[in-house]
Amino acid sequence: MGKFILKKDTAKKVINIELEGTFSEEDGLKSIQAYKETISGITPVDYQLKIDCRKLNVTAPEIVPLLEGCFIMFKGDGFEKVNLTLENNPVLKMQLSRLGRKAGLENLEIISV
Repeated sequence: MGKFILKKDTAKKVINIELEGTFSEEDGLKSIQAYKETISGITPVDYQLKIDCRKLNVTAPEIVPLLEGCFIMFKGDGFEKVNLTLENNPVLKMQLSRLGRKAGLENLEIISV
């Protein structure tokens, strides 16, 4: 089961998202709804999106289109910068990098810790 926590820091102009576990389609749809509620009322172009993926598992093939849709949504929302933080997980890094490129998310930065 996938878990997510969203926090809006208006003072620093950052949206922080923590992702954990393995997401089902239902988990993904719930996280997208929470994301949309979190960013309503802000101007994303003035904000950075920081996503902590250190506890996230590699995405199952059937969920990849939903994740790709999230990347396209992030691009469309126009964030100043999108940062993904990962544990040293080459497979997940490769998967997320590929989806970011496919979605045209040019301001994506993936940080391995």
